[in-house]
Amino acid sequence: MFSLLMLLFASQAVQAAPDAANPDPVMRLLEERGMLPVVGSNGEHSLLSQVRDTASDLVLSAMNFIGVRYRRGGTSAEEGFDCSGFTRHIFENSIGLVLPRRADEQARAPGLLAVKESDLKPGDLVFFNTLRHAFSHVGIYVGDGKFIHSPRAGGEVRVEDMHYSYWAKRFNGARRVPQIGAAEPVTVAPTDRH
Repeated sequence: MFSLLMLLFASQAVQAAPDAANPDPVMRLLEERGMLPVVGSNGEHSLLSQVRDTASDLVLSAMNFIGVRYRRGGTSAEEGFDCSGFTRHIFENSIGLVLPRRADEQARAPGLLAVKESDLKPGDLVFFNTLRHAFSHVGIYVGDGKFIHSPRAGGEVRVEDMHYSYWAKRFNGARRVPQIGAAEPVTVAPTDRH
């Protein structure tokens, strides 16, 4: 399983790496406006490389917990995880981002960017309606249409295909951390509930 994931990340890194001879128009515009450093000798933008490395580290960190049992209210590998306890643990321990405790609060947290399903990138939070209300389940997108999560009682942390009919019908949004490449830890506070 681990070698399959490494191949997946390697292929995505090759696809995502900008071609120095023919850069992406958006990247070229950002360079021209001085918003990104010019491509280095290795053909990579240092900021882009840093963000990609951080997202990969986050996903690889999540993979270390495959097989940890589900536990409602669980927030650690020792006691088990529920879905939002798992995502909170991974983000806090990988990039220093403290997410709110519940899945719906994570989806509504200020500072996170809404992402279309077609624009998902590894490290994005993916949300599903599994309890007849929006954002009742959360996982982490790992690439290639797959996500990692702590599914339900009796289950354990695992990778699943978002295109499987159960998940495809219930997908209801994704969020991205814009500061994923930031050097300093950031905190995302839960929204006020009225």
